[in-house]
Amino acid sequence: MVTTFRDTLSQLLKARVPVLQICSYEEQRVLAEIAAVAHDAVRVRTPRGLWTWSATRGLVPPDGNRRQGTTDLAAALDAAWRIDEPAVVVLADPHPALGAGGRPADPGVVRRLRELAVAYRSGPVSRTLVLLSPVPDLPVELTRDVTVVDFPLPTEPEIRAVLEGIIAANVAGGRIRIALDERGRERLTKAALGLTLHEAENAFARAMVDDGVLDARDLSLVHEEKRQAVRRSGLLEFFDEPVPLGNVGGLENLKRWLGKRDGAWLAEAAGYGLPTPRGVLITGVPGCGKSLTAKAVAAAWGLPLLRLDIGKIFAGLVGSSEQNMREAIRVAEATAPCVLWLDEIEKGFAGGAGGDSGTSARVFGSFLTWMQEKTRPVFVIATANDFAALPPELLRKGRFDEIFFVDLPTRAERASIWGLHLARRLRHPAVAGELIVDDALLTELAGLSDGYSGAEIEQAVVGGLVDAYAERRPLCRDDLLRALVNMVPLSVTQAERIAAVRSWAEHRAVAATAAEDWDLDARPSPGPGRPGGGPGGRALEF
Repeated sequence: MVTTFRDTLSQLLKARVPVLQICSYEEQRVLAEIAAVAHDAVRVRTPRGLWTWSATRGLVPPDGNRRQGTTDLAAALDAAWRIDEPAVVVLADPHPALGAGGRPADPGVVRRLRELAVAYRSGPVSRTLVLLSPVPDLPVELTRDVTVVDFPLPTEPEIRAVLEGIIAANVAGGRIRIALDERGRERLTKAALGLTLHEAENAFARAMVDDGVLDARDLSLVHEEKRQAVRRSGLLEFFDEPVPLGNVGGLENLKRWLGKRDGAWLAEAAGYGLPTPRGVLITGVPGCGKSLTAKAVAAAWGLPLLRLDIGKIFAGLVGSSEQNMREAIRVAEATAPCVLWLDEIEKGFAGGAGGDSGTSARVFGSFLTWMQEKTRPVFVIATANDFAALPPELLRKGRFDEIFFVDLPTRAERASIWGLHLARRLRHPAVAGELIVDDALLTELAGLSDGYSGAEIEQAVVGGLVDAYAERRPLCRDDLLRALVNMVPLSVTQAERIAAVRSWAEHRAVAATAAEDWDLDARPSPGPGRPGGGPGGRALEF
């Protein structure tokens, strides 16, 4: 059974816990929840009056008549001490006096709070003090006297109620058109999870006034609100520019697998008994589209893409790295549903075996535990180039739904990659000239670029453009051929390493390339692990 905030608060009030701390930006929503519990005789047996304090209004009792001379926090605590009736006293934004942000705490306030905790705990009537602010900082003297209570962000039903309310308030006037079916409303609601009610309402209102229509395209405006929260954390990077999945050449097996899981976090999928997809690990030859796929799947699913830079997690202060990982996970879950991308994960968690007092192991362990136990729809895409550096704990079932191996592109994939890069670069008439990009040219280029990665094919196009620009003329076929001849691909310089990667993947990963795209001719192979000319990895079809 899920314990709600009201359940937790009622238990603490009945237990006469003297001082609570609630961290939230939603002050009015917190006050409404506290009032609902404090006034409920069923939940707390003895109803309590709600007192509030702020630096502008001072101490205000339930009758609304302000207590004079209590705008100073120390004076307000003295007045709260003298309350002789059942009460919940909420202090709004007391953190400046408690040493938040590195400021020195007011010793008089700290001392009064400690003594007030003793008085409330043993007094004849039930009284509880609540410290309400968006900042969790507390002076060390109070850490054992204050009980921290988590206040969750709005639930899906609460955000759906905001959406329906703003629709009802504006659609009657005829100036706003609603083009959302039930599935669309669910997607919009889920996209706003992680926002406060105020932020969600702002996002929905902005979507309506943008073009007078509320439809599926307005997901991007909701993601804009989430982007602000992600940037404030400083630990995650929010990718703004979506990459269409069609811009990824080849990898049809991986694309089909991802396509079948589009929308798997929705209630409709839960009705089928489907669990929320956990994530995928993509390993293979460098420069063959692993990172590009991570960017493209978020765009295809209409979800925000967050990149976790492991280097930002590790900091100099003892214990701060673990806290940074917890904060990054919290932000990702608050942004859910989303895609969380970890690029070259083997490098991020390596190097801590010696000299860091086990910090890397603890951070990695907490990340693995979260991946195993997470319930929020955060789809993790991790990419890796060095399979030997991958910890075995990361590869066990339950962490990822599947492990895919991305090999050097096949002939069909190379033709697709050439076509994509040439189409993107030849949009300007001064560049295109008389070059005709047809099947014959793509087939020729695909044959000549055997053993080249997608990144190397892109650089060949760029190299041809450099030659053409140097002579101020359009790009021609010979420019591309010259760029290929002058480039030594990774399959030559790292032949032994690629052979080892293929051998490892043959029985441990699924081929990202579809079987129908395999090269069945006698193309050169840098090493073993490609029986029948197929790429490394188990040849499953999705």
